[in-house]
Amino acid sequence: MTGIRIRSISSLSDVDKSAWDAVANPTGEEFDPFLSWNFLQALEESGCATAATGWQASHLVAENEIGELVGALPAYAKPHSYGEYVFDHAWADAYERAGGQYYPKLLSAIPFTPVTGRRLLSSDPDVREKLAEAAMAVTENSGLSIWSTNFPSKTDREMGEALGLLYRVDRQYIWENADYQSYDNFLGDLSSRKRKALKKERAAAQADIEIVGLTGADLRPEHWDVFFACYQETGSRKWGAPYLNREFFDLIHQRMADQVWLVLAKQDGRYIAAALNFIGSHALYGRYWGRLADTPFLHFELCYHQAIDFAIERGLARVEAGAQGEHKLARGYRPKSVHSLHYIPDENFRRAVADYLEYERGAVLADIEAQKAELPFKQDN
Repeated sequence: MTGIRIRSISSLSDVDKSAWDAVANPTGEEFDPFLSWNFLQALEESGCATAATGWQASHLVAENEIGELVGALPAYAKPHSYGEYVFDHAWADAYERAGGQYYPKLLSAIPFTPVTGRRLLSSDPDVREKLAEAAMAVTENSGLSIWSTNFPSKTDREMGEALGLLYRVDRQYIWENADYQSYDNFLGDLSSRKRKALKKERAAAQADIEIVGLTGADLRPEHWDVFFACYQETGSRKWGAPYLNREFFDLIHQRMADQVWLVLAKQDGRYIAAALNFIGSHALYGRYWGRLADTPFLHFELCYHQAIDFAIERGLARVEAGAQGEHKLARGYRPKSVHSLHYIPDENFRRAVADYLEYERGAVLADIEAQKAELPFKQDN
């Protein structure tokens, strides 16, 4: 495609919503709620992803000769590495000890969302390549140390590798739907001992607990009050300060209620826990969990077992339950490799990182293979 102009914008509000969504989630592609204008712009409008929080929008947009949007690359200039789930703090320390300046850096990612998906947003491979080359040029011309792309799709990763970008491997735990008709049908694929253990775990979690799953018009402000209280309490304990504010969730309620599934647990007439999920065309994405009371196994029930129930009911192909968590293995979530891409202009720094990544990839992939032996499935599965 000729006549393509690529420019940077500092806010998603500068782009027409329907034009962005047409390139972010084109017809025929798997729908990814996190690429939607509704989600990304809510992060900016609520103040969660702004310059003040270290997420200065620097999105690249590609336009044709008549000014129509034909591609985009979500990107942020960042003075830190928080909220990314791809940990490069050691790289930053090493580069700065050697006399370099690691920050600010350029990051293509969905803020606070470790979900694999498209990043070079266009149905035209030439446009996608131009966007990647433009990000490389911005990095070099601006004197930035690195351009990273977190959790790219397989297609984006292959294009990045072809352009000479370094790639990194990590793992997540993903449940896959083998055309199950019910949760019991899924349990039938497990070994007898593991099957009994999960039945016992679910029974214990559900004892004296009422579980409610809500989406769309059934969601009301009082449900979000409960969720946000749970999110704040648990987030404060784990991270000190949760990344997302109430305004963000209010915007999600207004814009994306049909793409949200909120699971609430009630005990003695009082809500005590909540888990928030987003619904894609092929996947359920578990995102945030919180509790106001400590109840055995309730985290596993709300975040993993209920998610499997929902995926089976909706015919979704998989459940992506977020980063980390080896405890997911025992609940039928399989270890899968996830990736990031890195463009480093400094040749010496690039060589050092490349050597490290070669070693790290081998270790991670070997560990994934070893973890497969821990899965609860019968030998023939």
